[in-house]
Amino acid sequence: MAVVANRRSVMTLFSYPDSIESHRIRFVLSEKGINHESVLVENGQIPEDLIDLNPYQTVPTLADRDLVLHGPMVIMEYLDERFPHPPLMPVDPVGRARVRLMVYQIEQDWYRLADVIENGTPKKVENARKELTDSVVAADPMFATEALVEGEFSLADCTVAPLLWRLDRLGIKLPPRAKKVRAYCDRLFDRASFKASLTSVERERG
Repeated sequence: MAVVANRRSVMTLFSYPDSIESHRIRFVLSEKGINHESVLVENGQIPEDLIDLNPYQTVPTLADRDLVLHGPMVIMEYLDERFPHPPLMPVDPVGRARVRLMVYQIEQDWYRLADVIENGTPKKVENARKELTDSVVAADPMFATEALVEGEFSLADCTVAPLLWRLDRLGIKLPPRAKKVRAYCDRLFDRASFKASLTSVERERG
């Protein structure tokens, strides 16, 4: 549910300097070349502005004039509809459903495991690291084309990018046979929009 708040003159994104969820929003903003103000929330210190805008005090949060949005996919789809060029969702309902399903699967399968690796107990971390490695390698054929869904760059690619960027840090070493994933990463990370989406912290830790 959108929250009506005090109008802001410039679109503002509140994001953490190093989180998968925040990174994916910055990637969409960068891919579309959207002018905005970026407020990095350091060390969990929620700014008073954000407390007033978002009753859940969650990050990322997007404020666009008198509209405040939270929830990564809500924000991403809003940005794609508000700024339709370049499009990051297919025009047809079936294509859009496929992108949404891909995003959901990445969130449920890979984001979940990444969170366990970063915050779980040693035993859970070990199991999650193996599961994530095996899952990414098994998905290698999915990365054969320029983009994940129907060959068109979409919100699914913006969602998987932050996770792939963090694989080394998560202790994931892709074997040589994962050639398509490696090639996809090389193309993805070379995009000017992806480079621009990185904070200094993400560049250092990537």
